[in-house]
Amino acid sequence: MNVEEIFASNVFTIGTMKERLPEEAYEEIESVIENGGELSPATADIVAGAMKEWAIEKGATHYTHWFQPLTGITAEKHDSFISHPDEKGRMIMEFKGKELIKGEPDASSFPSGGLRATFEARGYTAWDITSPAFIKETATGPTLCIPTAFCSYTGEALDKKTPLLRSMEAISKQAVRIIRLFGNTDATKVTPCVGAEQEYFLVDQNKALQREDLIFSGRTLYGASAPKGQEMDDHYFGVIRERVGSFMHDVNIELWKLGVTSKTQHNEAAPAQHEIAPIYESANIAVDHNQLVMETLKRVAGQHGLRCLLHEKPFEGVNGSGKHDNWSIVTDTGINLLEPGISPNENIQFLLILACILKAVDTHADLLRQSAANVGNDHRLGGMEAPPAIISVFLGEQLEDVVKQLVETGIASKLIEGGTLQTGVSTLPDFEIDATDRNRTSPFAFTGNKFEFRMVGSEDSIGSPNTILNAIVAESFCEAADILEKADDFDRAVHDLIKEYLTKHQRIIFNGDGYSEEWVREAARRGLPNIPSMVESVSALTTEKSIKLFERFGIFTKAELESRAEILYEQYAKTINIEALTMIDMANKQIIPSVIEYSNMLADTVIKMKQAGADASVSSELLGKVNTRLSEMRDALSTLTKDERNASSMKRGKEQAFIYRKEIVPAMNALRKPADELEMLVGREYWPFPTYADLIFEV
Repeated sequence: MNVEEIFASNVFTIGTMKERLPEEAYEEIESVIENGGELSPATADIVAGAMKEWAIEKGATHYTHWFQPLTGITAEKHDSFISHPDEKGRMIMEFKGKELIKGEPDASSFPSGGLRATFEARGYTAWDITSPAFIKETATGPTLCIPTAFCSYTGEALDKKTPLLRSMEAISKQAVRIIRLFGNTDATKVTPCVGAEQEYFLVDQNKALQREDLIFSGRTLYGASAPKGQEMDDHYFGVIRERVGSFMHDVNIELWKLGVTSKTQHNEAAPAQHEIAPIYESANIAVDHNQLVMETLKRVAGQHGLRCLLHEKPFEGVNGSGKHDNWSIVTDTGINLLEPGISPNENIQFLLILACILKAVDTHADLLRQSAANVGNDHRLGGMEAPPAIISVFLGEQLEDVVKQLVETGIASKLIEGGTLQTGVSTLPDFEIDATDRNRTSPFAFTGNKFEFRMVGSEDSIGSPNTILNAIVAESFCEAADILEKADDFDRAVHDLIKEYLTKHQRIIFNGDGYSEEWVREAARRGLPNIPSMVESVSALTTEKSIKLFERFGIFTKAELESRAEILYEQYAKTINIEALTMIDMANKQIIPSVIEYSNMLADTVIKMKQAGADASVSSELLGKVNTRLSEMRDALSTLTKDERNASSMKRGKEQAFIYRKEIVPAMNALRKPADELEMLVGREYWPFPTYADLIFEV
């Protein structure tokens, strides 16, 4: 296999365009990508024709506008290239510019949060020229996928891509203002760049299909811990098993063909948990590629008789999965604005940018927290395995000391150096030690030349987190530029502004253990928000502060924000409702009948042993324990059934979502407890579905 040959072989890249398009058409494409604008109808037809010919050569018969609605997954409607037969009855394959540029899916069938009524069906998809088209090879055959934005007939964004693109333009404009202040006249654009580390679990597909909870909710709603978990730390970076390695090999090939720079793969901390990570790329393409990564993981897993679980917490008692969103901002001349340089204490541009980011994160901590909120992440955040629900920033010892000096004296005259690590082995090299360690408990950590937003859920799109990051930093840059562009003495003004921002927002800096109870108390003392769940985070979208931010930069309208809040409340209620109904179904049809069968066997054994004059105390004691837990389960099941019926009959919205959070979730936990205890008591051959030991240790 030649990776260089297959890489991006299924992508209509800029290079492919240059080869296949007339020079004038290619130059127009290049100009629109770099500077914005629209393609002329004539050029659109030329591009569409070239794209069609390329796709047909790859075996494609259909194309689709590939978009990312507010469902959290991608959507596609396939149309063939066929047109009306000619006068001789021969089929004509056509693809016009207007079909490339615009599509029309049914907007009423996607979440809109009240922006569209059911009878108002029209919606539009528009080609995102900055993200290349690609061929997706599935059982339906090769399909030309055209990345698009999705909006309603009345113009509101109904997807993840449109706001992201708006936010990228906003931060670019404001970042250029900042670098102009420092004499950079070469760069014309600043692009947010992202690398998303994707965690996931792999289990045997046949075993997964025996569990309703994995089928309907993607996580185990019942399950006692296996005798062994991750306590031996022997899975992390361990030797990759043959079956998993074969899967990873095929995943890489599929991703490389799609132009996804799959770079790293390894076992993660929990049994059956793994990670894949790409190389950095522009935020827009990174969002598209992460969706392709998730789709590919699930599709290829099926080909290997496996089931890929992307849920944030598929198994209790072991680590759940996240998605570390590594974010930086880079000029079109190749300068990373988050690169501190050799002497960050003297790098005034870097210090201003750092101060602005700290200001942005502190000011909009609630929004950043909301951007990483989903139903599954409620099981992770703050759970001693993931960053806490409290937003803070880790800078490391070196930068924290620089900030401290600037706050206290206004001058950072010294710099903590890393030094040299001597291995003590003559055949091993000595190492230059980094000036700072890393902190895996920090939600937002500076890691050398980027920030790592560690809170994002493994199943979530990275569209929303990066839209929020871009927006809040754009605002901070804008406010700083407004002040500094008017300054008579720039050097003094920038010095004073850096000190002001760092002094006011230093409370957001925390380098310690984010898992500790002491930090929870300290964060409360500092006045940092602690938002424990998804439903409590949603209101951050519609505060006066948030509306002002998003409308100022044209990223969201007030109506779009309100619609998204409504969608999130509804998604939460629907998800918990599905989980509750699944638990009820499994209890009624699987667990309770199986336990009764086991209980009957025990009762028969007790009777026979007593008739034989043998000691039946062990069997009698076990029978008593089983029946006690069975009674507890019956009572908990009755409560959940009644509460679920009441909650599901409520009007959809915020109130219903909070009822599911405060009443249904505890009722589900109350049902799970005796069921999991029964699993530890009931004979293995009687238990109705595969256990944790079966799922996570037998791949």
